[in-house]
Amino acid sequence: MALFETKTSPAGAQHFDVATDDGTVAVALRRHPRARNYTLKVGPPAARPVLTMPARGTLAEARAFLDRNAGWLARQMGRQPTAQPIADGATIPFRGTSHRIHHTGALRGTVSVQDGPDGPELWVSGRPEHLRRRVIDFLRREARRDLDQAVTRHAMMLGVRVKAIRLRDQTTRWGSCSSTGTLSFSWRLVMAPPFVLDYLAAHEVAHLHEMNHSPRFWHLVESVCPRTKEAKAWLNREGLRLHAVGAPEAPRVAA
Repeated sequence: MALFETKTSPAGAQHFDVATDDGTVAVALRRHPRARNYTLKVGPPAARPVLTMPARGTLAEARAFLDRNAGWLARQMGRQPTAQPIADGATIPFRGTSHRIHHTGALRGTVSVQDGPDGPELWVSGRPEHLRRRVIDFLRREARRDLDQAVTRHAMMLGVRVKAIRLRDQTTRWGSCSSTGTLSFSWRLVMAPPFVLDYLAAHEVAHLHEMNHSPRFWHLVESVCPRTKEAKAWLNREGLRLHAVGAPEAPRVAA
């Protein structure tokens, strides 16, 4: 890797251009008032890497830090899965199984699962420019259905009460639990095998008993979700691929 000049976008955000074998990657620069050190983070597919620097840090120090970690950045970027479009003819996972997207051409109707000649398909009606939104809306509805059922079941087993369930497109975590009893999940979990979604539901419900990750917490999770270890391994291995579905091309600039 080689570093180029720092640049500023029209919106005022600064970034470094970093040359890679696949093109030039823009690394965003962010100052954080509580940061004590320089840190570099690679997020989900299509998101810019972020270099966080202390409030009083300098661009020269940031460039030197990025230069020292250029090899690590190249390796991490190389592991990023390719963006997977939501488009007619594309294939996306749904409950752990690949489904080909088929735009029916009909102006009315809903997204439905159908048997195709080469496997299951998602039939999508409506105007072509609305296909992506319709598929995501369908996935969100199905995620809501699956999570409502899984959360209700685990809450009954653990004797806790859930205040609300929220769906988001979170990039840093698959689920979260607030102290008020609200559980939040990524709708992308519906693309994973059902036992993975079930584990995340059990995980967040167990936090209503234990707001920590102590041995007692993990005992609770495993008591209602025997496939906990298998689900965690799946997410570590395949989770980034879920974020790649529907993501735009990775942000790069001309070499």
